[in-house]
Amino acid sequence: MASSPAVSYWLIGIYGALLSVAVAAFVYGVVESNLTVGVAGSLGVLVALSTAPIAWHTRALVRSGGDGAGFVEAAARIEAAVREMTEVGALSDDARRVLNRGRERDLLRRAIEEDIACEDWDAAMVLVKELAERFGYRADAEGFRARIETARFQTQDRRVAEAVAGLDMLITEHRWDDARAEAERITRLFPDSMRVEGLRHRVESARGRYKTDLERRFLKSAEDERIDEAMALLSELDHYLTEAEAAPYQEVARGVIGKARENLGVQFKLAVSDRAWDHAASVGERIIESFPNSRMADEIRGMIDELRERAAGMRSDD
Repeated sequence: MASSPAVSYWLIGIYGALLSVAVAAFVYGVVESNLTVGVAGSLGVLVALSTAPIAWHTRALVRSGGDGAGFVEAAARIEAAVREMTEVGALSDDARRVLNRGRERDLLRRAIEEDIACEDWDAAMVLVKELAERFGYRADAEGFRARIETARFQTQDRRVAEAVAGLDMLITEHRWDDARAEAERITRLFPDSMRVEGLRHRVESARGRYKTDLERRFLKSAEDERIDEAMALLSELDHYLTEAEAAPYQEVARGVIGKARENLGVQFKLAVSDRAWDHAASVGERIIESFPNSRMADEIRGMIDELRERAAGMRSDD
């Protein structure tokens, strides 16, 4: 019991010291605009105030006959921890960096790894430079640089390959305008890649080969009198030939067109003769669409409505 006043004095002294140090640190941080010291001071005040009820309760236990030596020791450890926190907070940024060198290195390495995983190469290189120049880990930095360059090259090479494959698909589909635009986009996007050189020439060469093939197939179809095929090829070829380029084919084209018109005329007459109104109307519409300025088309326009009505009536009877 006789030790109770001593414990009370110890308690008051310890918490007085804690609060004094913490408040002083907080005031210093506010006056000097030092956020770290201010936060450390505020934490010290918080620790002192939050543990005071526990200490006072322990004091009551001591007064009732318990031993307060353990509490005094624990309180001394709390005071020492607060002092250490305050002292670290009062250090300069460079001094704190030296104390936390190993931990900051690990954090920096993890951040670089995350940037590599996200393929954010530029951000990773900035952190690598920080690792080498600010912390002095030049061997680690060189290792990261090699990894980043390798990963950057592999990723870019894969993306270029995917882009060129898409371009080849456009070429296969004969979508020449889209292919030209895609070739220019790939060249702008990957200017350092050797694989993008000559992509525009690649498109033009493919177009030229396809045009030559169209011309050959058209002439062969016309020669073999495969008129429907020749007409389809002639229609497609019209998108590729300039007026000068088309001149050598005009005579063959006139012959194919004349044959096609004659064949459609014969089909139309046979359909009307056989009272196949549905077929007659379909062939008549083809003649009007394909040869709108011909005399045959003018004649069919005058009877097409009647043919459609008869075709509809025949379908309803069925």
